[in-house]
Amino acid sequence: MTEGHGFVLVDRPKDDVAVVTLNRPERMNSMAFDVMVPLRDVLRGISDDNAVRVVVLTGAGRGFCSGADQSGERGRMPNIGGLTAVTIALRAMELLDEIQVTLRKMHQPVIAAVNGPAIGGGLCLALACDVRVAAESAYFRAAGINNGLTASELGLSYLLPRAIGSSRAAEIMLTGRDVDATEAAAIGLVSRVVPDDQLLDSCLETAADITRWSRPGVELTKRTLVDSLDASSFEQHMHAEGTGQLLVRLLTQNFEEAVAARKEKRAPEFRD
Repeated sequence: MTEGHGFVLVDRPKDDVAVVTLNRPERMNSMAFDVMVPLRDVLRGISDDNAVRVVVLTGAGRGFCSGADQSGERGRMPNIGGLTAVTIALRAMELLDEIQVTLRKMHQPVIAAVNGPAIGGGLCLALACDVRVAAESAYFRAAGINNGLTASELGLSYLLPRAIGSSRAAEIMLTGRDVDATEAAAIGLVSRVVPDDQLLDSCLETAADITRWSRPGVELTKRTLVDSLDASSFEQHMHAEGTGQLLVRLLTQNFEEAVAARKEKRAPEFRD
């Protein structure tokens, strides 16, 4: 069953997986307010939905997300009555920032199914996800520099160097060139490339691989991976990792169940 939230769709192909689709294909799913406001709200709602274990984010049609909407019909920001243009612009940027932060803070891992161009803010959306899988037709561009602006937006200069290294990130951001799917996989921007017609099925297979493990194990793994990007020291981060590991080890029977399942040659049944 498909749930409609304006220009954002939510499908539940399995009980524990939600597929969130940006659904304005005629504009390449650009970041108009009437797409981004419901996206923010949908992501927040799914994060609190305990039935959902993994989220897949993708775009309708032939593109993932083309970044800023340049059509002049960007929809309307909520709650802007009485504000001047400068303050409205600040609120608009805050809205987009909230989406990036929400993706990283969601209880569930988020898989970006990049089905075509991921340009500017679209690249940023993909980078905020935990796993990125590209269709063969996908490509990536840090488009701010192409538009006479900075290439840095929505955390791009933070996330991209951490994903592919500072030198590669600088070259891509400063030249504004396209990175095709093959190169994206080679430099670690995406985990793999699949044929276009296999993209969603491939991401759902990864989701199934994740959901067979325990909920606290998966949630804490996501949290420590995100926190590692901000860790002030290796030793401090090891302490945080160790605390999470002990939490699950001492307060659940998951470890004992995993050992027993391997001995009995069956799938484990984690009850957390």
